[in-house]
Amino acid sequence: MADTQPPSRSTPRTERRARHILDNYYIGPARDADVLEIWAYTDRFSYEPGQTVDLHVSTTADTWHMEIGRDGSTYEPVMTLDAQRGIHHDTPPDCSVQGCGWPVSHTFTVPEDWQPGMYLITLTAFSGSETIEEHHMFFVRRQISTDKAGTDNIDLDRARILLVCATGTWVAYNDWGGSNAYQGITGENGDEFSPVLSTQRPWTRGFCKLPPGAPRTVPDTPGNPEDMVRYPYMEWAYAYGYSKKYASAGWATYERHFAHWAEQNGYALDYATLHDIHDDPDLLSPYPCAVFVGHDEYWTAQMRDAVDTWVDAGGRAARFAGNFLWQVRLEKMGATQVCYKYVAADRDPVMGTSDQHALTGAWEMPEVDRPGAQTFGVNALEGMYAGFGNCVGRGAGGFTIYRPEHWAFEGSNVAYGDVLGVQSRIFGYEVDGLDYEIKGGLPSPTGHGGAPDGLQILGMGIGTNAEANHGIWGETLYIKDDDGLWKAQALLGDVSPDVVARACRGSGMIVHFTRGRGEVFTAATCEWVMGLTRGDKQVERITRNVLDKFSS
Repeated sequence: MADTQPPSRSTPRTERRARHILDNYYIGPARDADVLEIWAYTDRFSYEPGQTVDLHVSTTADTWHMEIGRDGSTYEPVMTLDAQRGIHHDTPPDCSVQGCGWPVSHTFTVPEDWQPGMYLITLTAFSGSETIEEHHMFFVRRQISTDKAGTDNIDLDRARILLVCATGTWVAYNDWGGSNAYQGITGENGDEFSPVLSTQRPWTRGFCKLPPGAPRTVPDTPGNPEDMVRYPYMEWAYAYGYSKKYASAGWATYERHFAHWAEQNGYALDYATLHDIHDDPDLLSPYPCAVFVGHDEYWTAQMRDAVDTWVDAGGRAARFAGNFLWQVRLEKMGATQVCYKYVAADRDPVMGTSDQHALTGAWEMPEVDRPGAQTFGVNALEGMYAGFGNCVGRGAGGFTIYRPEHWAFEGSNVAYGDVLGVQSRIFGYEVDGLDYEIKGGLPSPTGHGGAPDGLQILGMGIGTNAEANHGIWGETLYIKDDDGLWKAQALLGDVSPDVVARACRGSGMIVHFTRGRGEVFTAATCEWVMGLTRGDKQVERITRNVLDKFSS
């Protein structure tokens, strides 16, 4: 789906106020004093009690107000700041790459009594009779003390589960200021994605908070096969001034649904981000169970190392997420995130050097050679899209169950051949799978792609690396077949029709395996959280089974 060019800035002032949020595919500063706006970012993604938060704010308003609240199953306001004088700061044209560089507007210390969780910053700007509201967020981590023997201590009677939020993917999809890992204003002609992205900028609109009813990437019902393909979430985003990437990443679309369900069902959670475990892998060590949900596409090698080491030592990873695909690097003390993606072999400066293991391409590329299955049991390039546009757009919507006797399914009343999650539409929009074979009616890994020994495929659905083209007049496809062609070339080294067709076929799987002293359960789909939010009893029961066993 092509992105439109911005309309003329000669639009009258009164109309510009309504339109500035719609005139680009990205969200960002209007760079127009007549446009009422307020934006903010914090110096870090998370803090412990006692640490200092630096808040950077730029606004064209006369005054602004701030409220901070814990976004749990019940929203709890914890801090307000009234009648602050509005100050506008120039924003560099390449802020999405280099950062905004705004001065600190307000500083506060995280109180000792703030509980772990996501804290929503609501910023309201006032100019005469007009107001506008924007949001930012940060996490509060539990403070872990160390005893005299050097052992980490934490009250695990209160929190035995660590929710690790997919900030690597949030940064990659954040289009605030012009560029993300998909489209942008970089390159020779100012129209390319940026392989370098700053963490020092606001989150795009829709990552922190969404109104009820915002469409998801996987629609509630499949489209009519005779109609032109639709992408309702993008249409909604354009209509209401949200980033078109809101449904692909961010707290509001994924982790929030899991966190609220868990709290409502009596599970105490602690919180961390992938950037946290990159910096401090020992954050995982006190927890018997770590959970990864939603869309966790972008990881550093250090993030994976932290999880692998922790699992080998006895940790239990519960992954209800999809699309484990790209290796990234953090540079400038975490201020930038780097991923060259499809062009990594040609443009990433580490290619051909002793640091080639850090190449920012797909984990499965021969130049990287660290399949995601070695960590979570499945690979992104053996999966990809489902339930989205014409990418298996009229598929089953759930996982066909093959091994109902597995402990994860206890009490869920699933049987061999049942489709799990079909009503709640849990399968999509991106999934991970394996090369497999079916013998005696049961799927098993073929041994290609790094699947650990003893891995069991519990359930499975169909995914694809290409979007079907039915030749309907007026239709413009969004995904097309670019991913399938790239996979055929980069992984299989052949773009003949048969090889491309093979590259376009994929699957999404539920798998379980043990490794070292630990174990991993993966339901490889972004939309698993919808089974929780929509009250799918079978999905809820399976989630409880995994959390109860892994946190015991």
